[in-house]
Amino acid sequence: MMDETIAAISSASGEGGIGIIRISGERAYDICKAIFVPAAGKAIEDYSPRTMMYGHVQDGDIALDEVLAVYMKAPHSYTKEDVVEINCHGGYISLRKILHLILKSGARLAEPGEFTKRAFLNGRLDLSQAEAVMDIIKAKTDSSHSIAQNQLEGGLSAKVRALKASVAAILAHVEVSIDFPEEDIEEITMGVLREKTEQLLEEMQELYKTAHTGKILRDGLSTVIAGKPNVGKSSLLNALIGESRAIVTNIPGTTRDVIEEYINIKGIPLRLVDTAGIRSTEDVVEKIGVEKTRQSIETADLVMLVLDASEKLSSEDIEILELLGDKKCIVIINKTDLAPALDEKEIASYVGGRSIIRISAAESTGIRELENEIAEMVYSGSVAYESSAIISNVRHKHAMEKAIGAAGECIKGIDSGMPLDFVEIDLKNVWDSLGEITGDTVSEDLLDVIFSQFCLGK
Repeated sequence: MMDETIAAISSASGEGGIGIIRISGERAYDICKAIFVPAAGKAIEDYSPRTMMYGHVQDGDIALDEVLAVYMKAPHSYTKEDVVEINCHGGYISLRKILHLILKSGARLAEPGEFTKRAFLNGRLDLSQAEAVMDIIKAKTDSSHSIAQNQLEGGLSAKVRALKASVAAILAHVEVSIDFPEEDIEEITMGVLREKTEQLLEEMQELYKTAHTGKILRDGLSTVIAGKPNVGKSSLLNALIGESRAIVTNIPGTTRDVIEEYINIKGIPLRLVDTAGIRSTEDVVEKIGVEKTRQSIETADLVMLVLDASEKLSSEDIEILELLGDKKCIVIINKTDLAPALDEKEIASYVGGRSIIRISAAESTGIRELENEIAEMVYSGSVAYESSAIISNVRHKHAMEKAIGAAGECIKGIDSGMPLDFVEIDLKNVWDSLGEITGDTVSEDLLDVIFSQFCLGK
């Protein structure tokens, strides 16, 4: 398939001022010459590569659109192949007509992510960098964009390569000791082998520690707003997002389903879930909402439990507190603008040292303190994500888990006096697991799965 020339619309679907069609492969230039007519009587050969050309795309004598085209000669392109990009008007018909003409001229329609897959297979990007391309496209905050950009520029790759270099150095000593036991070659002692492997393990564990914060900054912090009916959950949601997304009334049980919103708090993408209040009810629809609330709490990264400052702690409040278990939770005392009735000392006996924030969602007081507390929970003790290697991808996290596990097995083998041959196997497993991150040791099937998640035209 790599010898085929591919084409696809690379701009977002829908109407727009400009649409982009990308062609990549050995026939890209010939296809461009066949369909593109430069203005002012010039020929395509008159233009240097990487120079924008103005003219028309023509199907025979019929002009399809007025365009700008650029030819990028291999290997100086995104895919390291000959690439042509055509910028036309962004209407559906113009894009489809030009793409159809390109396909008729000898290209085939690209699969999702195929341009980036070719960039990987041709050595322009490693696999972690290729995955960062989609992370940049999907980034919802400056923080997630910074992490993805750092990964695209090779921040994570450089760290993984350094770890692999350490593994390779240890393996080289081990293999020499196994293959040439009688030769006068400096053997690696088991003590030194253990020390070097332990140092490697510590470095991998340090990188692994970034995975929790990295995933949150990449995918968002799944945050549930929980509480009994009419404590102000929807008012809090609206105060945080700045608009009336949820219905706010004084009728208990108004929110009967789960409402979701994405917001940005100090660089952290929060996937806020406003849930139905938990209480005993005979209403069938409301019962479904209550059950969804329980499920949302179970899967949440963070729970914001809302209590009513104007009411005493109820059995429903206590039921939710007990439901939280060891979940990360911020207890929010709302309606502080009303006459107080809630005993905060009683609450403290239930929350187990969790943060308690006092707010009035109706008057938007205490919201900044709540945002600061959320940021502190996420960022406390974490790395400076703008400049450090950080794991933000679940696949990378699992690969690092395997590498750490294999290094641990290696140390156990050394401590139990296992032969070097067995220790070597564990070290090779470390190498293979790290290689999964950069794509050195992944199967074709896995590559297909990864790149199938990309946009068409990327």
